[in-house]
Amino acid sequence: MNCARLGAAVLAAVLTITSAVAQVAGAANSGYKTLEDRERVARSLTAPGRDARQKPAELVQAMNLQPGMAVADIGTGAGYMLPFLSRAVGPKGRVLAEDIQDDFLEKARAKAETDRLDNVQFVKGNEADPMLPEGSVDVALALDSYHHYDYPEKMLAGIRRGLKPGGRLVIVEYYKREKAMPNGRALEHIRLDAPDVIKEIEANGFRLESRREHIKDSQYMAIFRALK
Repeated sequence: MNCARLGAAVLAAVLTITSAVAQVAGAANSGYKTLEDRERVARSLTAPGRDARQKPAELVQAMNLQPGMAVADIGTGAGYMLPFLSRAVGPKGRVLAEDIQDDFLEKARAKAETDRLDNVQFVKGNEADPMLPEGSVDVALALDSYHHYDYPEKMLAGIRRGLKPGGRLVIVEYYKREKAMPNGRALEHIRLDAPDVIKEIEANGFRLESRREHIKDSQYMAIFRALK
């Protein structure tokens, strides 16, 4: 093999390895590839019994949202949390519903219209950046979405840019434990358990302020403050 071919082969190998390392949420995202996949996910996200399992009212109360605040729902999906967030910040507040999938955003828009949520705006993000307006948000919520970030460092940087000085990031995430999700799915679906999620977020410009169990043996809530 001549030098040119050897160099090209090395470069291709490096790019392959870099890509594999960078996109860290392959297992979690494998069920979101097609429209049919996402239709199935959307049905589960809006299932009638979800409130009893997810405890959205308790979640919002723990977030300490106040009337007039701006809150971002990162990975809004079908818009499940929008009514709860909308009521918490009131008519003078604002909810930014972000997702990277157009079909999810369409469903979230439909829900906002049906529920007459006049303070909700929609943001099309991408896999590396939620594309929030800079310095616009008091609180960012990532409910069951952190384990889907293929590029967590870039996403955290984007969330920080979108937060106002001293803004908060609220993570509600599954444990990486056998009983956290049905059929032991969390062991392959969830990338990191709580201690390592916290370490990763703190290494990217945030400070942990509190942590609590949200759903027994299933989910925890961690609240971070953005550092200057």
